Amino acid sequence: MPTPIAPMIIRGEIITDQLIEIGGRGGDLRFHTPDANCYLDRLPLSDPARLADLYQLHFADILDYTDELAGQLDFSRNHHLQEACELSYATAPTTPPLVKAQYMSLARMLDRQSIHEAAEQAIGIDHLEGWVRKTLHDGRDVEIRCFGARTLHIVAGNSPGLSLLSIVRNMILRSDALIKAPSNDPFTATAIARTMIDMAPDHPLTRHLSVAYWRGGDQALEAKLYRPQHFEKIVAWGGFASIKHVSQYIQPGLELISLDPKRSVSILGAETFGSPERMREAALRLACDIGAHNQQGCVNARVVYAVSGTDESGLDQLNLFGEYVYDALLTLPNSISTRPKRYDPELAAHLRALRLEDEWYRVIGGEDGEGAVIVSQLPDPVSFAAALNDRTANLVPVNSLDEVMSVVDASTQTVGIYPENLKDELKDRLPLHGAQRIVSLGYAIALNWALPQDSIEPLRRMGKWIVNEICTPARIPGPWQRPNFEPKTE
Repeated sequence: MPTPIAPMIIRGEIITDQLIEIGGRGGDLRFHTPDANCYLDRLPLSDPARLADLYQLHFADILDYTDELAGQLDFSRNHHLQEACELSYATAPTTPPLVKAQYMSLARMLDRQSIHEAAEQAIGIDHLEGWVRKTLHDGRDVEIRCFGARTLHIVAGNSPGLSLLSIVRNMILRSDALIKAPSNDPFTATAIARTMIDMAPDHPLTRHLSVAYWRGGDQALEAKLYRPQHFEKIVAWGGFASIKHVSQYIQPGLELISLDPKRSVSILGAETFGSPERMREAALRLACDIGAHNQQGCVNARVVYAVSGTDESGLDQLNLFGEYVYDALLTLPNSISTRPKRYDPELAAHLRALRLEDEWYRVIGGEDGEGAVIVSQLPDPVSFAAALNDRTANLVPVNSLDEVMSVVDASTQTVGIYPENLKDELKDRLPLHGAQRIVSLGYAIALNWALPQDSIEPLRRMGKWIVNEICTPARIPGPWQRPNFEPKTE
């Protein structure tokens, strides 16, 4: 099989020259891609005035474009997506059924009403379409408008949907985007960009998208590229090391919007254990939050705090519940969850060690790399909780909700809660400790991109909010009209 090519896209142009060979993450696939060093002068939009063509578009024109693109991204007839999907089987952190399911769902992200809702919710379409005028209490009139920016998107590779999300946000804002493709998903953004070129090669939205791959951490390249004369915003997804690396380039005029790694937990109230039916329902919901996308997302539950009590009766209930969760995990459809691609060997070693400590931990499953449920027999998570992955979760018994608050902090993203009425007790407490999203158990992975993320509104942050202040001496005395004003004299 010939080494595949991940082309570079620069504002409507497909580039396959100056190729270098890259080893995909994990060494599963090598691919060729143009050397970004050879195109450094073309990757950023050198003249910001070239954004003007986007402002000839109305928001309805943008929605018409995304409508047409949704049709073109029909997986069954889009050979760019089909090829990217096939190649991504080797590079993605998840298994082929999950990769394919995500590719097949890309078109749904372009639902017209959803895009309209996201723009209205986060920004207000009137602020995108023109200047919104209002009068302030001091008498001045102001006009406010949200403009697009020259933006670099450093995209994570744990889901192909993140590339499309970045492209859609770019369209809504009328921005110019350069997407740095990740090594574990070097093909998705390019496939979408090529589809846009096939569909409308001269459209402003097509001609304000670029996609390129370069090795993250290439300081010689990045020091030349990551400059405020090239970009006004950097939107970075990634792990601790990559976010810390990018932050060294931030300076006045260049803003970092960081969507950095988070951990998520679940909380089960005492009512969960009130009946076998409730336990079965909660177990299935929790299995979804653990297993969806094979636990590769920040939103997936890893440690689960259960108000089961820590006495013998409570532990017996929680151990039984752990069996229910494990059984439900194995019955999830393969479009949602599968046996992990390769079970983390270090995690497997931890599980083997825990089986020797059955007085303190009950390990359910995990002997064949399919995932596992660890039930703590004391009110503490396992020491390796931060490394839980590959459909492996830890159930922790507690006697009260107060015990849970101390483990929630600024790195806690999603908190799945059961039963629903427990939220009323927790929704004003959890944010004080750092929790960023509260959701009904089972819906952690059912994201709606119109909502805030990581306690910010990324779409709103990605825009440039410009104000025009209209002041007249008749309504607002000027500084020169103040009683103590005395002009300087020589």
